[in-house]
Amino acid sequence: MYRLFFQLVFKRMDPERAHQLAFRWIRMAARVPVLRTFAAAALAPRYEELRTEAFGLRMHGPFGLAAGFDKNAVAIDGMSMLGFDHVEIGTVTGEPQPGNPRKRLFRLVADRALINRMGFNNEGSAAVAERLAARRPVFRTTVGVNIGKTKAVPEAEAVADYVKSTERLAAHADYLVVNVSSPNTPGLRNLQATEALRPLLAAVREAADRTVTGRRVPLLVKIAPDLADADIDAVADLAVELGLDGIIATNTTIAREGLGLRSSPSLTEETGGLSGAPLKERSLQVLGRLYARVGSRITLVGVGGVETAEDAWQRVLAGATLVQGYSAFVYEGPFYARAIHKGLAARLAASPYATLAEAVGAETRKAVQ
Repeated sequence: MYRLFFQLVFKRMDPERAHQLAFRWIRMAARVPVLRTFAAAALAPRYEELRTEAFGLRMHGPFGLAAGFDKNAVAIDGMSMLGFDHVEIGTVTGEPQPGNPRKRLFRLVADRALINRMGFNNEGSAAVAERLAARRPVFRTTVGVNIGKTKAVPEAEAVADYVKSTERLAAHADYLVVNVSSPNTPGLRNLQATEALRPLLAAVREAADRTVTGRRVPLLVKIAPDLADADIDAVADLAVELGLDGIIATNTTIAREGLGLRSSPSLTEETGGLSGAPLKERSLQVLGRLYARVGSRITLVGVGGVETAEDAWQRVLAGATLVQGYSAFVYEGPFYARAIHKGLAARLAASPYATLAEAVGAETRKAVQ
């Protein structure tokens, strides 16, 4: 039914306007007690065998919503109602910013993909922190907070900008993500180089520890799929060295060649980050390489081209403790998370693994033996 609705309504609308409309409906449904209860019962069934623990946090399952959908932390309960086991909000910047000029979001329907050059449009860390502080959760869910650099801040002052967001947001985050991999903020990806990344992550870790004294806020870094293999290894080694809690692999790609894109050049040549199905293979490769490097010392989060339960299962076997989706949600609709959970439970039951944790990295371990 949703696919028919998508073809008849959403496909004919500007992608950003369609996103805003769907987002408004989700938020409205989550505000109505009876409606949200019935919606959660239908869309968010729990599977005991999928219960997951990551960086000390217990979750209903491994499948969450990637950053970018709920930039300002306004629909956490709504997304939990739809079955996501964790919700990563943001990217949030130190200062509010409108993002890049429209049109800045494009659907590649033939490729089940998106291109975006949103530019971290958000209300800023002070406003988001205030909203999170005032939040009264309806559903129990894990909330990640993804932070990035304010566009107007020079690269030389990036550390201070990230520290500002950390000081405001860390107390409200179940885990914190340093985003240095979006292609839509000038100079941001330069921060992935280890000589720049080391002081940044160290400063964010110190700020989180100084700000939140009653617990340790898990810290992750999100990397791009476009890194060379040597750079992936360098980030992995740095993460171990600094005692990071996790790595998210991967963000969107600026690549277009070799992805088998079928959409018209007028779409595929738009600048911005490409996400969705064409990213599937590269994201899986990066994830497997990371796991081969770090093993179980660091929690890995697999994202990029996760459309089906089989995609999620392959991420687990490659080394992901947690899996995230976003672009496929646009095409699959409200039953997306439910289908992922049902399929994961079936695959686990048919596998030789007693638990989901036992399956994490199993195929990568076989490949490197």
